[in-house]
Amino acid sequence: MSAVLAVRRRLARRTVVMCAGLAVALAAVFVLSLSIGDYRLSPSQVVGALTGNGTVATHYVVVRLRLPRALLAVLVGMAFGLSGAVFQRLLRNSLASPDIIGVTAGSSAVAVMGIVVFGASGFALSGASLVGGLVTAVLIYVLAWRRGFAGQRLVVVGIGIAAVLASVMSYFLTRADYRLASLALIWLTGSLNGADWSDVRAIAAFLVVLVPLVLVAGRKLPVLQLGDEVATGLGARVERDRLALLAVGVGLAAVATASAGPVTFAAFLSGAIAFQLLRTGRPSLVAAALTGALLLLVADFAAQHLVGGTQLPVGVVTGAVGAPYLLYLLATANRGTRG
Repeated sequence: MSAVLAVRRRLARRTVVMCAGLAVALAAVFVLSLSIGDYRLSPSQVVGALTGNGTVATHYVVVRLRLPRALLAVLVGMAFGLSGAVFQRLLRNSLASPDIIGVTAGSSAVAVMGIVVFGASGFALSGASLVGGLVTAVLIYVLAWRRGFAGQRLVVVGIGIAAVLASVMSYFLTRADYRLASLALIWLTGSLNGADWSDVRAIAAFLVVLVPLVLVAGRKLPVLQLGDEVATGLGARVERDRLALLAVGVGLAAVATASAGPVTFAAFLSGAIAFQLLRTGRPSLVAAALTGALLLLVADFAAQHLVGGTQLPVGVVTGAVGAPYLLYLLATANRGTRG
């Protein structure tokens, strides 16, 4: 028993240390993102502007221009990170993130239809994206159900649904006016360009509800990871707990997609990186949230300053990083299968 307690303390210490390190890195990058731009500021000037002690010029640059985008990156990244960790750990599959299995594709398809058919924008576009993600998740779950639940089957069904929805999006884009099609393509890439305080308030209102729910429901993840039979033997209400986790995971992914578009591989990378950093074998939703926030903030900083004079959509950067990592996971999985 003492050995088990010692191992648990060591794993808990590692989790706390990693989360603290991620939080410090996030704070540093956050200040850096507010400092660098056409009008450069020192970290002390940024802190002064945030605390109300700066000049009118620094307050305008930091609070009015740069802070909404940085905060939106943190909140969207946090939502994607939590959603990715829930799906990957619950389904026990590194590929089972909402951006791989079709949840964000559902949000994207409905949003594209709203843009090119109805000219939707703003709140209407976000609402359409949110509804699309939720409906698609229900459809995937229903199609994957065969007298029980299997994570691998849900992943396969989700990938198939994502392929169908990609065809639907292509159809609407080819039939659309080129101006509306260009707007839809920018949104599909995933972008934080033009972020303002209304975007921050909208996603913050959802996260105030969803984050506590996912943290409470996430307490069941370690038991559910053991498999249905073992979890049932330990007293877990498997179907109820799994549906609760899937519901909040889908909600987080849909809200993030509605706020910034389907940022490519954001959920997939965040959950996987957090798990690799901890190496405890247990899910840490706090670490996943911090990893997602840090990942998207760094990616957006690179998108703004990587190419001089050109602001890229943040999805370009996450896609460039996520695609090789996906290929790496597939290659290592194939080697493990052959062995």
